[in-house]
Amino acid sequence: MSTSPPTARERSASYALHRPSAAPANTFHLSAIERARLVKQGLPARAVQEMSAAMGLPRDQFMRAVGLARSTVERKIAARGQLSESESEKLVGLSRLIGQVDAMVRQSGEPPPRFSAARWFSAWMAEPVAALGGACPQELLDTADGREALGNLLLQMQNGVYA
Repeated sequence: MSTSPPTARERSASYALHRPSAAPANTFHLSAIERARLVKQGLPARAVQEMSAAMGLPRDQFMRAVGLARSTVERKIAARGQLSESESEKLVGLSRLIGQVDAMVRQSGEPPPRFSAARWFSAWMAEPVAALGGACPQELLDTADGREALGNLLLQMQNGVYA
């Protein structure tokens, strides 16, 4: 009996769910069930450090934008602990949005040299957006519904129906 090699999606899911590093891999291509498993197992607290660095943001600013309690997360980082389900869900949700940006850029052609979806998202989230009534996207990052609205807005931008 022969088994075929895993697909790119299967390798990505396995990597995101089992890798020893802290920050979730690009979770955009994972299924909802795979993301739920990742959240339930909890991310190492150092994921906050890795994601804030990837986005080029000071950790305090990153935690405020995502809606994480600074003292709690700092204590977990120092103790090399795990994030709670709700904290992990926020990081997985943010990773999904950054992955969506990366996928959009790649679908439109070759990304510019040294393009970073995390850094692009970081800059975009800090600027007022007309489609959000002049609000900044970072004002929506702390809730699941807010992150869903941002994902829908990114999709509208990609499809040219941005208002």
